[in-house]
Amino acid sequence: MSIEPGETPPKSRLLRSILWSTIAVALAGLAIFWALDNYLGNGSKTVRYSGEADIRSEFSLTDHTGQEVTQADYADRWQLVFFGFTNCPDVCPTTLAYMASVLDLLGKDADQVAPIFITVDPERDTVPVMAEYVSVFHPSLIGLTGTEAQVAEATRNFRTWYERTEDDSAPDGYFMAHGGYIYLMRPNGSYEDVYQEGRQLPELLAQDIRGKL
Repeated sequence: MSIEPGETPPKSRLLRSILWSTIAVALAGLAIFWALDNYLGNGSKTVRYSGEADIRSEFSLTDHTGQEVTQADYADRWQLVFFGFTNCPDVCPTTLAYMASVLDLLGKDADQVAPIFITVDPERDTVPVMAEYVSVFHPSLIGLTGTEAQVAEATRNFRTWYERTEDDSAPDGYFMAHGGYIYLMRPNGSYEDVYQEGRQLPELLAQDIRGKL
């Protein structure tokens, strides 16, 4: 069979027809899925979670002065919370120094903020260790420690993570991997925002926090 110039070969027309049919079926399937999803989502009583609502300031720990505390002890202030450990070689000291700069920039407004550092390494970060460590960064910084179970519960409530990794080159033969976010929590313990050192200048973070107070 001869094919005129510019004419599509029969086999190509067949393949193109099959391809378009397949796309049409796929689109129809997606349309049905979206319709059902919208119907079930809007018409049923199924609760949808955004994720951030599950982040909450709930803990029972011991501060760097040896006092047992819970989130209720800071209920009259916003909370700026960071998880880490005192043997951390880089992220923790850098982030805590960053938080200290933000507090200084807030000036008198810093009285409305409780800056909290929660250890993920309670085995080494005892009360005296935490007291000495937080004093290096800022006089207002609060160091919290506790039992392994108490720390684990706090990290679950903040939806953060940590993991112990054995390493002969590290102090005491292990180090702690952990999340590097700074949480801003409202006075009632609910989630407001999350930040990370290096993502914005301390001046911009102080301005953002001041706008939320």
